[in-house]
Amino acid sequence: MNIIDSIKTSVITPIHPAGIPFIAIFFVFTVIVGWLWSPLYFVGLVLTVWCVYFFRNPDRITPVLSGANKNNLIISPADGRVIEISKVTPDKELGLPDGNWTRVCIFMNVFDVHVNRSPMSGQITYKNYIPGAFFNASLDKASSDNERLILGMDTENGKKIAFVQIAGLVARRIICDVDIGSDLKAGDMFGLIRFGSRVDVYFPSEASTMVLVGQKMIAGETIVADFTKSSKSVKRNIDEK
Repeated sequence: MNIIDSIKTSVITPIHPAGIPFIAIFFVFTVIVGWLWSPLYFVGLVLTVWCVYFFRNPDRITPVLSGANKNNLIISPADGRVIEISKVTPDKELGLPDGNWTRVCIFMNVFDVHVNRSPMSGQITYKNYIPGAFFNASLDKASSDNERLILGMDTENGKKIAFVQIAGLVARRIICDVDIGSDLKAGDMFGLIRFGSRVDVYFPSEASTMVLVGQKMIAGETIVADFTKSSKSVKRNIDEK
């Protein structure tokens, strides 16, 4: 699907509420500049359509396993591309216990859907906002230097995970609609980052990673990892850190 087709589709796609004020502003701007000089109607119209496109919020169908294993999948929290898969020792700011953890980093460019969705079902038990810089979110140092908001979850399968909204070079506003004590189902919306950014998800390395660097992700649909498969049974090219 090309950009034009995506914009056409976004016209009939639900819009995230955070986008409504911006769409209204661009619409008023279009009316004003078009009244002052009619050729500017086109400029304002393009900006308004772009704003609608950016805040689109398409429905997603979240996969689940059957029976006792139904809560064992980790689903992508963001649209975008995987830019890193690594073994890490979590920093204290993440609120995770010591142990072996896998981090999957997903970079969202300005053409991706920016609505973020819960990777698993569970309860939010940790929330930590950290002010910081606005480096390009695709850089490794963005995970430690950029403005970010960390959410920790006790999942329904008894595991702990964390997912981090990271602001980028253009993104200057992290929106998080949940707090400590919030119960989420896998695929539920929990926030949004405006205008290009990144989301990292941390999970125990016992779960088998099911994605590769460079893979296109769909929030609420792409399976990132599976706790029902041994991490040793699937060979992955993961950089040790």
